[in-house]
Amino acid sequence: MSIGARELGVELSDVQINSCLIYLTELKKWNQKINLTAIREDQDIVIKHFLDSFSFMKGFAPVEGSKLLDMGSGAGFPALPLKIAIPGISVTMVESVKKKTAFLRHIIRTLRLTGAEVSDKRTEELPTSLYSIFDVVTARAFADIGTALAVGKPFLKSEGIIVLSRGPEEKISEQELSKAGFVLERRIELTLPHSDYKRAIWVFKKA
Repeated sequence: MSIGARELGVELSDVQINSCLIYLTELKKWNQKINLTAIREDQDIVIKHFLDSFSFMKGFAPVEGSKLLDMGSGAGFPALPLKIAIPGISVTMVESVKKKTAFLRHIIRTLRLTGAEVSDKRTEELPTSLYSIFDVVTARAFADIGTALAVGKPFLKSEGIIVLSRGPEEKISEQELSKAGFVLERRIELTLPHSDYKRAIWVFKKA
């Protein structure tokens, strides 16, 4: 995992690698009881969950005190690997399936993470007190880019960004972007280390 992370520009300490391995072990254990992920093999979990999460850092450089909102967190990707890699950020994970939020809270307790919260609502149902306070909004699970932009926009600060990991074949038109109130800051195509799994990191900024 550390070699793959380094190839993505993420340096992990022994403590951070150990946290990821504990997370992976707990994920597999809980996955036997509740459906957290269809990916079962260790190597695939490392590549398609952990390394894919670290690849988000191709799109932004987190700084101490940054606030991140992760929409549709599922089993915690990308938010928890990002929190492990950058302890100084705060993360709020939104996941409406209560069995999954129970797992997320378990991982937060197990790894003794501070500055990590879970909401068991849909993102659209979050209170207005969370509007305009996040520096970064992330998502992997939304059906399409336009929906992710529309749902995430209210929570961003004026200079905030939305970072999405999508399949490389996806597109969004200038018209759709303009309607959503965003500009495309950059798009990075990459192949995850130790695999032929291709992704595209999209970075959108409020227009």
